Amino acid sequence: MAQKNTPVKETHEEPFVFQKSNYMMLILSIAIVILGFIIMAGDTDIYSPSKIVIAPIIVLIGFAIGFIAILKKPSQNS
Repeated sequence: MAQKNTPVKETHEEPFVFQKSNYMMLILSIAIVILGFIIMAGDTDIYSPSKIVIAPIIVLIGFAIGFIAILKKPSQNS
């Protein structure tokens, strides 16, 4: 009887979309945005400078870091 040759399934790993540094920057940006919203929500004084100036700036910085993390190109050596 002839033996049946089963085809060998070639598995190759697909690389991640981003590198580790990109993911770390994304996590950092999410944490900064959350911090900005916590500062905005805290305290009872509605018109305090920390709520109307500092917290929105912190949130925008967090979003900027997120955009940079997404647009950052991978390094050539990996």
